Amino acid sequence: MPDGDGPNLKRTGIIAAVAAIAVVGIGVGTRVHSQAQLATWTHDRSTPTVNVIHAKPSAATTALTLPATLQALQSAPIYARTSGYIRKWFVDIGDPVHPGQLLAVIDAPEVDQQLAAARADLQTARANQQLAATTATRWQTMLGKDAVSKQETDEKVGDLAAKSAVANAARANVSRLQYQQGFTRLTAPFAGVVTTRSTDIGALVTAGSAASAPLFTVSDVSKIRAFVKVPQAYSAQVHPGMEVQLTLPEYPGRTFKAVMTRSADAVDTSSGTVLVELLADNGDRALKPGAYSQATFPIGGAGTAVELPASAMIIGKNGTQVAVLDAGGTVRLKTVTISRDLGDRVQISAGLTPADQVIDNPPDSIQSGDKVQVARGGK
Repeated sequence: MPDGDGPNLKRTGIIAAVAAIAVVGIGVGTRVHSQAQLATWTHDRSTPTVNVIHAKPSAATTALTLPATLQALQSAPIYARTSGYIRKWFVDIGDPVHPGQLLAVIDAPEVDQQLAAARADLQTARANQQLAATTATRWQTMLGKDAVSKQETDEKVGDLAAKSAVANAARANVSRLQYQQGFTRLTAPFAGVVTTRSTDIGALVTAGSAASAPLFTVSDVSKIRAFVKVPQAYSAQVHPGMEVQLTLPEYPGRTFKAVMTRSADAVDTSSGTVLVELLADNGDRALKPGAYSQATFPIGGAGTAVELPASAMIIGKNGTQVAVLDAGGTVRLKTVTISRDLGDRVQISAGLTPADQVIDNPPDSIQSGDKVQVARGGK
């Protein structure tokens, strides 16, 4: 081998080693870059992309319309106080009744027999009482003549007291069964209208069975009470004596005058509302208990009210909420109070400000603490 070949081979080996190291470095760098791109791609795909909107201040209004539930001025379910069979009923749903009017008659043969036995027991007790009284009087007379001992006389007087107590108990039992027999006649407790009837001739009724349906329901519909849940933001603007307008879907274009009579003066923590009661005359019986209506209060809108699309609402076990974003892109669920439903949007009276970033159409699984990214073009 020539002397110049050794350095050349050495130089060639070094170049080859450097080239191999460079190839390995490039491969490792490419792989690391690809893994970083894959991790970024996976993270981007696992983080939900959402659209963000802002609530708009709500325009001031001259009236507040809220849903209301109608109830009768007073309503009484009529249950049986005596077990037996319905012999006859005299009224049906929709019939007007006056106080004390007979609704139905119950056949209760067991009560009749118990009353007959109780009267016989009372006669026996009275006879024993009368005999004990005669005996006690005779022995007291003989005691005055020293014909009998004081001990024997006291025994006769004590026997009279015991027989008198038995007679009183028998008399009370007769009175109880007489009252129970009187319950075989079901009567109306006040003037009103029969709104339900759930019995018929021959039906077996059992006393004290509150789990069963009432035989009749009598409701006083001369006046109607309406219950409304007023949002806290408006609660200071409503007061007893305020005139309110009621509207019903079955009477388009017609309004019914009502007056606010009372307020609960307490905020329901689950809904953020105050319960108020309205009272309306119902001479033509157009207002029906249990009906849905809308109550319009003549008040101005709250200055802090904002509006959002209905698609941003989350309705769940925690009430009505919206999902908002903080500066770090973390989700936070906030409970809000809806004061008015405007169709495609809602008016929110509490829980939200125009500065909040609200997620529109939030995923069903979204929770507080979740990370999301804002879609391009979102605000």
